Amino acid sequence: MSDDILEVDLLAFESGDGERARAVVDGLMTSLDTGFVYVSHDLSEDLIDSAYDMLEEFFAAERAVKEQFVAPGTHGQTGYTGLLVETAATADVADWKEMLNWGGAVPAGHPLRTRYPHRYHDPVLPESAVPGITETLTTFHTAVADLQRRVLRIIATGVGAHPDYFEKMLVDGPTLSRAIHYPAMQSAPDAPHVWAAEHADINLITALPRATAAGLQVRLKDSGEWIDAVAPEGGAIINTGLMLEVVTNGIITPGIHRVVAAPGQEGDRYSVVQFAHPTPWTVLSPLVPTVTEQTPQLFSPISAADALDLVLYEINLIEDARRV
Repeated sequence: MSDDILEVDLLAFESGDGERARAVVDGLMTSLDTGFVYVSHDLSEDLIDSAYDMLEEFFAAERAVKEQFVAPGTHGQTGYTGLLVETAATADVADWKEMLNWGGAVPAGHPLRTRYPHRYHDPVLPESAVPGITETLTTFHTAVADLQRRVLRIIATGVGAHPDYFEKMLVDGPTLSRAIHYPAMQSAPDAPHVWAAEHADINLITALPRATAAGLQVRLKDSGEWIDAVAPEGGAIINTGLMLEVVTNGIITPGIHRVVAAPGQEGDRYSVVQFAHPTPWTVLSPLVPTVTEQTPQLFSPISAADALDLVLYEINLIEDARRV
């Protein structure tokens, strides 16, 4: 077991050099003992800068302005979600954060949109409040989705599947981008709130190109110790989710993490994360190479739609079923 989050070179895996590619696969699988890995990438730094600048402008707006972009009935899958709404499944108080959510769009009449109307929506973005933000955030979403697709090729190889295994299930999946503003903790209400309580993500993998301040921490499996996770320059943080645990029969477990301000840490924190989701009609079931005499099948099949709906309920995003 590894207690270190390692950095792997995505471009080395794609270089065509078999030895270099194998080293990347081995390094990534070793690092994923923590549920996390750092991946060097070729995302545009200018694009990331522009996205953060526009998002900080939006979150600095008056509450009444931001609330114009709430999208009722979407369960936090697009538009604005205010402070003290999302709540970790294991927590009794809400996280001290507000969010802007968006994703790709599928055409009206597409079978996915017809069958899963609560999953597919036209993106709700604050174009009238921050002109140009729609184009920038849409471009950002597409670029990070491609990064996640490429990382999943390495993961598929690492568990003995064809590199293309995840390709089709990602096409038109409800992959979600989420910009998060964590206000300064000294402004939080009296309840014992943190920026984001301990949790695992539901999806396949999550990508975080960078954040504006420290706060993300990873819980090590063996010791229970919390360690900091900070994206290296020119790199992104990747963490694993509950859906990937099912597909890999528990070989890859979800990265348990939280976001907390250090004692005495002042100021706000901004981050943009992206959750890679398979199409809702995907049946998540352990891959054949992962089921052996030594590792018998641990999970029964479940649809991606059902798995996501349950977690949305547990984290307090189903609007007519709030528990806190």
